[in-house]
Amino acid sequence: MRHVRVAATQMQCTADKESNIAKAERLVREAAAAGAQIILLQELFESLYFCQVESPEYFDLATSTEANSAVNHFSAVARELEVVLPISFFEKRNQACFNSIAVIDADGSVMGVYRKTHIPDGPGYEEKYYFNPGDTGFRVWQTRYARIGIGVCWDQWFPETARCLVLQGAEVLLYPTAIGSEPINPDNDTRDHWRTCMQGHAGANMVPVVASNRTGTETIGDASITFYGSSFITDNKGAVVKRMDRISEGTISAAFDLKQLANERRAWGLFRDRRPSHYGAILTSDGMPR
Repeated sequence: MRHVRVAATQMQCTADKESNIAKAERLVREAAAAGAQIILLQELFESLYFCQVESPEYFDLATSTEANSAVNHFSAVARELEVVLPISFFEKRNQACFNSIAVIDADGSVMGVYRKTHIPDGPGYEEKYYFNPGDTGFRVWQTRYARIGIGVCWDQWFPETARCLVLQGAEVLLYPTAIGSEPINPDNDTRDHWRTCMQGHAGANMVPVVASNRTGTETIGDASITFYGSSFITDNKGAVVKRMDRISEGTISAAFDLKQLANERRAWGLFRDRRPSHYGAILTSDGMPR
């Protein structure tokens, strides 16, 4: 048996970075006290979700990995609590900016950085203004407790993300998120669609999925989004085993036997029966052979 307990947090953010980091730490400690070993915090939790608007002043939030307050803070927390912490942050590297994840292992070491691959561009989610498309490729991380794969928010809508991560050996998929109301279409509630997509990734790849979303209403100038929380954890069949509501702050966790899940994946034959040579269309934009 190889048991691991994973957790998702959920919280409302403010414009005050220090208070956001302090609140996130409280939730990490709460999850660790409940036995969680891998704890997921939401996307860009150091600040309000500034991507609602296009304003050059928000580029001042970007830092290098080495200088980032949250990465440095949670490196010490991870080492103290012996937990794995993927930390979302606004990364600046020379002239480029990225929506990035620093993966901190249970000894506090930064294992490396994943840069968000799929960058959205729509009303209220103006990320292409701030972020270069990620150039790291999909990466997996052999942490102390499990081999994890991470996609960031918009990445979670693409089945290619999940499949690439599991093909590289990911045993658990984690998706830090910032999603809520649609400013130009307030009647379009995407919560169930959002959740169903990730349940499908879990079922199609036979690995658990952990999703952490922010909650609360955030207003920047004339722009406003109400984030719908609803963070959740699935099992390897896609069934939701733990979930939060739309407004609460807190943590959820679930335990899995990774050896048992690996045996179930092998027995089902999903990866044995793949035919990569027949999937050429997926390497094109229009589905036409070259």
